[in-house]
Amino acid sequence: MNGSTAQRKSLSEVHASVDVTNRKGWRKLLAFLGPAYLVSVGYMDPGNWATDIAGGSKFGYSLIWVLLMSNLMAILLQSLSAKLGIVRQMDLAQASRASYHPSVNFCLWVFAEIAIAACDLAEVLGMAIGLKLLFGLPLIWGVSLTVLDTLLLLILQSYGMRKIEAFIVTLVFIIGLSFLLEMIWAQPHWGELAKGFIPSLPTDEALYIAIGIIGATVMPHNLYLHSSLVQTRRFDTSEKGIWSAIKYNLIDSCIALNAAFFVNAAILVLAASTFFRAGMFEVSDIQDAYKFLAPMLGTGWASTLFGIALVAAGQSSTITGTLAGQIVMEGYLNLRIAPWLRRLITRLVAIVPAYIVIILYGEGETGSLLVLSQVVLSLQLGFAIIPLIHFTSDKEKMGVFVNKAWVKICAWAIATIIIVLNAKLVTQEILNWLETSGEYRWIIWSVVIPVCLGVAALMLYIIFKPLLDMRKLEHIVPHGAALDIGLLPKTSYQRIAITIDFTKVDTQAIHNALAQGGRGATYILLHVVETAGAMWYGSEIADREAHEDAVALKNYSDQLSALGYVNETKIGYGNPRQMIPEIVNQFNADLLVMGAHGHNWVKDLIFGTTVDIVRHRVNIPVLIVR
Repeated sequence: MNGSTAQRKSLSEVHASVDVTNRKGWRKLLAFLGPAYLVSVGYMDPGNWATDIAGGSKFGYSLIWVLLMSNLMAILLQSLSAKLGIVRQMDLAQASRASYHPSVNFCLWVFAEIAIAACDLAEVLGMAIGLKLLFGLPLIWGVSLTVLDTLLLLILQSYGMRKIEAFIVTLVFIIGLSFLLEMIWAQPHWGELAKGFIPSLPTDEALYIAIGIIGATVMPHNLYLHSSLVQTRRFDTSEKGIWSAIKYNLIDSCIALNAAFFVNAAILVLAASTFFRAGMFEVSDIQDAYKFLAPMLGTGWASTLFGIALVAAGQSSTITGTLAGQIVMEGYLNLRIAPWLRRLITRLVAIVPAYIVIILYGEGETGSLLVLSQVVLSLQLGFAIIPLIHFTSDKEKMGVFVNKAWVKICAWAIATIIIVLNAKLVTQEILNWLETSGEYRWIIWSVVIPVCLGVAALMLYIIFKPLLDMRKLEHIVPHGAALDIGLLPKTSYQRIAITIDFTKVDTQAIHNALAQGGRGATYILLHVVETAGAMWYGSEIADREAHEDAVALKNYSDQLSALGYVNETKIGYGNPRQMIPEIVNQFNADLLVMGAHGHNWVKDLIFGTTVDIVRHRVNIPVLIVR
């Protein structure tokens, strides 16, 4: 139950936490609404603000077509992500882990973590800037305070997923309302705005901003997140039921992502209607936008609402970034660590570059850092999009739900656009570095170019490997298979509880339990699912992982029954330090047998301890075996 050696799922069990099977019409639609709103906050985080403000102030309305294109891309890609989670009951990281070589998966994990860190950097700076604008708090202190919001997710977690969704929707509403009022005050030129939907790139700098907008809109970590969150709904698993789930999740995505498009478009239009119209082409920092809005729009509320919306955007994105981090770590590495530690690591990785830029270059460079973070996100996109297209186009695995031909064409067109734009940007930047590096040009040739070639080779591998050699996705067993038991009967105790972890320790635990109770005792085989999703949804979960655990426990139970031992099974969900004593007491056991993994103090800190706490919460003997 603790440790990382067993094969585990990330958040796949959450698909069964909200029962929609008995709902009709609007009630059914409302029951499905939610996952896309958590995803959509990533499309309106502070990083988006920076690219939208920069694009609007420098180029007026001319880049609004990039926002529209990015939104259409996002809807299609997020729908594919949702389909993967609904049909395969796997998130994108798990599907990748089952398909690619471990070394490739490690590289993909690194890229995914870089994307999450870049996103978190935008959230850190956005929150800190918002606090400074509203309360005058120095930016360096605001960045430091963002470490504390690592606790927010843990607090919200105790109230359940629907409460978290309600919290996020509330923040989205605050952001949307703020910019609706800002738009009314700005009075944009509607004719010029309409021309902005005609594709054009005035300069090379416009390409850089456009790629930043794409990276800020179509965010790679959201593809991992959505494929997991759609599984929060328990639905009819017949063909008709799955099609219905796909339809309702598509509606959810369209509503939520179009709301995000409105926010992003409003920011760009606001910048174009105020700064570009006034000839202030260099307003790219959020701080400058806040400072100039009030005098230019004639109301102090313009700046205040801007600051409030900024804090709301940064805080809401923090939650989704944390979930995505857990998904990619568990999916790619099969490694689960304590949620607070995972969140703290992600946040510390994000604040280090923020500290460096603020200390060395001053607060004025944070706007450039925000735009850079979004370009980094865009550079990671291909490594999430291409596997997603391959997985959802696999007829053997997707069956009747496989991507239609037109969907494949559109998806590959999107992937091609993103990869070509990124390749052009990287080539352009390398050529600029070669021209300006002087005597340090050798570093570019010996380090930067080889790394870029390696990344390009990995991209080609991901593109063509599935076409040349379609490896069958391995069937993921969440915790391993049941093991054969060599039994040693002996009678002492009458009701014995045995914790099962689906590792080699199980055999020793069962041996020792049977030696204590013999055939005259009654046994309960118990296992606790302790994934992040189980921590939130508790006993409402009834998904693939729960099913696999039940099958594995039944395997043990059948072996015991065949040998004449009376037994039953029980699966708990959540924190094992709470669930094990609860199950043991309900069973009225007179002996508890637990397997121990021999963690040292470092592993105990990272993965948590169960044995020590459980033995203090039960009033019966506890036999610990290793």
